[in-house]
Amino acid sequence: MDGHIFGQQVVNGLVLGMIYGLIAVGYSMVYGVIGMINFAHGDVYMVSAYVTGITLSVLAYFGVEAIAPTLLIALVFVMAVTGVYGWVIERVAYRPLRGAPKLTPLISAIGVSLFLQAYVQLAQGPNPQGIKPYLAGAFRIWLGTGEDQFFQITYIQIVIVLVAMASMAGLAYMIKYTSLGRSCRATQQDPKMATLLGIDTHQVISIVFVIGAVSASIAGFLVTLNYGSFDFYIGFVVGVKAFTAAVLGGIGSLPGALLGGVLLGLLESLFSGYVSTDYKDVFSFSVLIIVLIFKPSGLLGRPAVEKV
Repeated sequence: MDGHIFGQQVVNGLVLGMIYGLIAVGYSMVYGVIGMINFAHGDVYMVSAYVTGITLSVLAYFGVEAIAPTLLIALVFVMAVTGVYGWVIERVAYRPLRGAPKLTPLISAIGVSLFLQAYVQLAQGPNPQGIKPYLAGAFRIWLGTGEDQFFQITYIQIVIVLVAMASMAGLAYMIKYTSLGRSCRATQQDPKMATLLGIDTHQVISIVFVIGAVSASIAGFLVTLNYGSFDFYIGFVVGVKAFTAAVLGGIGSLPGALLGGVLLGLLESLFSGYVSTDYKDVFSFSVLIIVLIFKPSGLLGRPAVEKV
């Protein structure tokens, strides 16, 4: 096993896993609070990629060239716009169906997903879109004397890892130590009792959807900078992978979402590098099945307990 190939695949897998983890957080938060899966979440990620491309193009048109201000303005704007999408999805697809059977809002979310795909396809066209490279360059780590005995991590990959870790740490702090976090945990444990204690559970659920959408928007922003291309269908593929990561780590667990994302990213990357890219998804889902056979609640999830 060549060390430089292994090192490169680990770097690529770690970066990919951070992206999966950021998106999986949205699935886990929504499921943790209302016990349902937001199947429009992957398409919110897709929308954030388009908003990123449009925002960077507009800033370039108006002559904003400095990299740091450009990326910061674009990130804040993307988070704001995508957060609105998350809020609207909760108000349109979930809140009116709060007392309905669980299958009903699930179908509604799938409808929102299809609507977002069709909307973006009509508005932006079916062809892949792209942006110019940002933060070109990389650090090389040499493992031998040969010309190709190294692996590298690009500047944008470093930014992805740092931003993803900072986002996860900030979210974990918010859930554990703030009044909003306590309201989220109370709503998760017993919505009726939380309402009796004066917590506006409807508002808490809306905020959870917004936070999940913002996490997906950060992932979409970073992926767009890293790969430079996107299309209207990327939300479905990445959404399924992120959902898999959330289930693997333990749906409803934020640390589990990150762990599941990193494991899934590493498995995909290593399998692609040493076996075949054609069957990497089969391998990843096979690992998921094996984990769920022995630990149905996921790696860090808690076993389900029926409420009396």
